[in-house]
Amino acid sequence: MTALIWFRDDLRLTDHAALRAGAEDRGGVVALYVLDEESPETRPLGGAAKWWLHESLTRLSAELAAHGVPLVLRRGPAEQIVHEVADEAGADRVYWNRRYGDERAIDARLKLALRERGIAAHSFRGGLLFEPWTVLTSGGSPYRVYSPFWRACLAAPEPAAPEPAPDTLRAGGAAPASDDLQAWALQPTSPDWAGGLAARWEPGERAALATLERFLSERAADYEAGRDIPALDVGSELSPHLRWGEISPRTVWHRTLEAGVSAGGFLSELGWREFAWYTAFHNGRLHEQGLNAQYDAFPWREYDAETVGPWQRGETGFGLVDAGMRELWQTGFMHNRVRMVVASFLSKNLLTDWRVGEAWFWDTLVDADPASNPFNWQWVAGCGVDAAPYFRIFNPATQQQKFDASGEYVARWAPESIMLPELVDLRETRLRALAAYDSIRGASRERPASE
Repeated sequence: MTALIWFRDDLRLTDHAALRAGAEDRGGVVALYVLDEESPETRPLGGAAKWWLHESLTRLSAELAAHGVPLVLRRGPAEQIVHEVADEAGADRVYWNRRYGDERAIDARLKLALRERGIAAHSFRGGLLFEPWTVLTSGGSPYRVYSPFWRACLAAPEPAAPEPAPDTLRAGGAAPASDDLQAWALQPTSPDWAGGLAARWEPGERAALATLERFLSERAADYEAGRDIPALDVGSELSPHLRWGEISPRTVWHRTLEAGVSAGGFLSELGWREFAWYTAFHNGRLHEQGLNAQYDAFPWREYDAETVGPWQRGETGFGLVDAGMRELWQTGFMHNRVRMVVASFLSKNLLTDWRVGEAWFWDTLVDADPASNPFNWQWVAGCGVDAAPYFRIFNPATQQQKFDASGEYVARWAPESIMLPELVDLRETRLRALAAYDSIRGASRERPASE
């Protein structure tokens, strides 16, 4: 009697419902991770995400090995590999935690196929506080605005408390053969550009739990006042850990409330993460298609090396933009306020298709979340649900005056930016963007002033 536990974006032992179910069953468990970049429902990982995945799998493998359970690694289409490994392990049941993006179509087909073969297949609550189909308007339709969505979530029963890691795990007989993680070549080699990532981050469940405790004890008290100041280190730094499921949102939620800190704003960020996944669940393919059909006719520029290149390299001549893009390249991360500024600059001042920027973030962010990344880009560009007004164009100079008045953040990441020529004229490109918006709205009218 063997249970196959299929790990996906839940690389942890704590609050892992599928693992706990396998541990509580009679018999042993076999742990499996599949790197599936072939199925049409999956999206190949970016470079920074691959680096994180390598490190996280290394740590998960060590944690499981300490319980006597090896982690089987396979690469290829998940539907085929899960069947193969289940047969090799002699598994009579397969457990996994639910996914909420396009990949859930794989899970649905696989569950049916396994059951047809006499293998039990069970899925459990995944990495969200609220299941997306349980939060609907009074008319039974999905919410398209964040505030009423989050109010409905808060009015629902509180998320269940996280479960501890299983005390004991038993290996399920002879483990199937595993790929060599090094052979997956997830880490860069020529050149090795990941030095800044390794200096900045420690992946893995233990680091995730320690990061949460550090935030609650050292930063949470200053979070509300300083969250928009990129030079201040008051952020939780949990986003990549949440993206890879090294910590569950239930753990973050309950531990934050237990700590007794004033963290309404911080918990609302978990709400935005929920809303992004909720939107992905009810729509799908967020990185490919804007949710506001009106913007299908918007005159985006697909790619212009003369403007996109300097934006990617942090050579626009606008300090806040350049600092953010260089922080991103060196560390795989960017402050949230700065993300909005650089996204607005690309999609509005440079009039570049938001998908170009989303793809760059997907490749360079360690927390490149399949739902949040495209959701946030659509929000800034104006083509998403509950998006920023089309006339809201973040002025990078004004934003720097407001949120980096001392110049500390810019000096840290792009001190020579002040010497660079400005890539575009902010006023002219703002007017150009508004004219482009008017072209799809069919009317010109008075606009509020730019920020």
